[in-house]
Amino acid sequence: MKLQDFLGKEEKWGFEAIAKDEELTRQIQILLIGLGLLEPPADAKFGPVTAAAIKKFQELKKIDEPDYIGAFTAKELIETKPDELPKPALKLGNDIASKIVKYMLAQNYQVFTGAKEYNIVYVEGIDGDWNLNSDTPNAFNDRRIVIEVVNGTPKIVDHWQATTEPGRYYTLNPMNPGGAARIKFGQYKAWAVGLHGNAERHEALVQVAPITVHRDFNKDYQRTGDKLDTGLFYVNQHWGYDAPSNDIKNASAGCLVGRMRQGHREFMSIIKQDRRYVANNDYVFYTTVIPGDDLLKKFPG
Repeated sequence: MKLQDFLGKEEKWGFEAIAKDEELTRQIQILLIGLGLLEPPADAKFGPVTAAAIKKFQELKKIDEPDYIGAFTAKELIETKPDELPKPALKLGNDIASKIVKYMLAQNYQVFTGAKEYNIVYVEGIDGDWNLNSDTPNAFNDRRIVIEVVNGTPKIVDHWQATTEPGRYYTLNPMNPGGAARIKFGQYKAWAVGLHGNAERHEALVQVAPITVHRDFNKDYQRTGDKLDTGLFYVNQHWGYDAPSNDIKNASAGCLVGRMRQGHREFMSIIKQDRRYVANNDYVFYTTVIPGDDLLKKFPG
């Protein structure tokens, strides 16, 4: 079955029927991905996430075909272009959550706006009062933040002291001959729930897709002039073993690390409530890493 087969007919396929037709499911998923309502891949598996994306499309297009696809939904899915799809209005103020979302939009990063769709963001060189710090090497002076857009308004669900950079030990004694890994600012869809560590194994977000890092070959704790390296480097999002704020110790060789064990447990508890993870425990999370100085330069006040 294809969507074209619905046109001009009285066909009404409920979600259970669609789930049994891989060809139809894949076509629907490809169109929803193109409209930005569903994340790839189009795996031809119809589940709660695909169903929610269809409902969102019907809501945006004001189509009254609840829990099924008929001629109207089929026609609009086939014909609607991405720039024709109504977008929910974001209500952006001058608070830190709005500034971060503004920055992400300016960089053409994905911002997830659905209920229980969490945006994981690390801001480098900023404190919990949202003021810049000196961003000195070997310190937990960055921020791990979870943002949810609630009825169009960005809200900080919670935030924690963190580091996006390797500490002194692994900068001076890198695990890679090219130099310690320092993640390149940007957004990556690259982490899934798993386990990190050996001596103190714990639940974390583990890297499952390539990211890009700078290799600090000259050991100057800077990205400037460093060679880029893209791949799988075990850059996980884990806890920092309650290390002191001013000494990363061996807690990071380039991972995205929340300083405190308890704070990390809180972080994992929140993101595991993401509706996409609830629907699929293999869900791969996006994470965005941005420089605090550039954020507040572009969106001051």
